[in-house]
Amino acid sequence: MKTEDLIALIGRDAAPVPRASLPARLGVFGLVVLVLALIVLLVWLGVRPDLASALHTSAYWMKTIYTTGLAIAGFALVERLSRPGASARLGAVLLGACIAVIAAIAVIQLYSAPATDMTKELLGSTWDRCPWRILALSLPGLVAVLLAMRRFAPTRPALAGAAAGLFVGGLSATVYGLYCQETAAPFVAIWYSLGVGLSGLLGAATGHRALRW
Repeated sequence: MKTEDLIALIGRDAAPVPRASLPARLGVFGLVVLVLALIVLLVWLGVRPDLASALHTSAYWMKTIYTTGLAIAGFALVERLSRPGASARLGAVLLGACIAVIAAIAVIQLYSAPATDMTKELLGSTWDRCPWRILALSLPGLVAVLLAMRRFAPTRPALAGAAAGLFVGGLSATVYGLYCQETAAPFVAIWYSLGVGLSGLLGAATGHRALRW
């Protein structure tokens, strides 16, 4: 049998992969990441004792919307970077918008806060632990997402790994908010962003090797 005939025989019954297939798979892995991070949080740190009342405050939702926005941007980037030649512009725009909004809120809060509160606004009481805790919560989910992405077709492995780290880091930071009582926008803009950024850097370093064809 000629090679051309063999290729035609193999592809005769092939159907195109549905466009929604990859986002649906990533959505499932997003749920897995949330569950893993929540389990680690509950076993390790627990949740804040005033969570019920915190859910009624705008500060809690400001933080949650920001970290969820980072996760959505990461999702969009992963979905695009898992396809050869696909544009990742949408995810980059979403990421830039999230950072711009939290930065603007942080500047406004700093400008309006008394000078004596400046250090508290910037450092809170957990600045030296927050980023590392977010990174730790990200680790199980990052492994899961990178293993899943090996079945896709990323052509820029380091960038795809960074996107995976952003996706997982955003979700893990959202889960961490169930424990963390820091509410100042400057704190969130710096230390939550650093935690998600560390997850992205680890994803890039790992993806550079793990996602190679």
